[in-house]
Amino acid sequence: MMTKFMASAFVSTALLVGASLAQADMHPQVWANDQSAADGSVYAEKVMANSNGWLVVHRTDDNMKPGPVVGHAPLKKGENMDVTALLTENVSSGDQLMLMVHSEEGGMETGVFEYTLGASEDGPVKVDGNLVMTTITAQ
Repeated sequence: MMTKFMASAFVSTALLVGASLAQADMHPQVWANDQSAADGSVYAEKVMANSNGWLVVHRTDDNMKPGPVVGHAPLKKGENMDVTALLTENVSSGDQLMLMVHSEEGGMETGVFEYTLGASEDGPVKVDGNLVMTTITAQ
């Protein structure tokens, strides 16, 4: 009887630890490297999202403030691999881009990207007050 209880306690503890580690990996984050935008797109190798939303490409500069949106791609809750965002305007070699996670909240239509700079519809996701993003330079 004691062996069964100990085995059960061990399995329960292992499941809790595994669930905690899975939750730790669920923090929204964007992984991307400098890349060419010559084909009219940029991509992130991996994006973690806590809910369905958008990977949004903003222009930026050395001040690291998000500027105008120049592309976006849909995200599903969880792990998203090789997310490609089509660009809506030309991006030149040397341009700095901010790849940012936006939510699917506050808009009029689900599945339609409705954000404009500064709006609350489909707005940026923040964790502890910080934007969930990474910056890249177009090659």
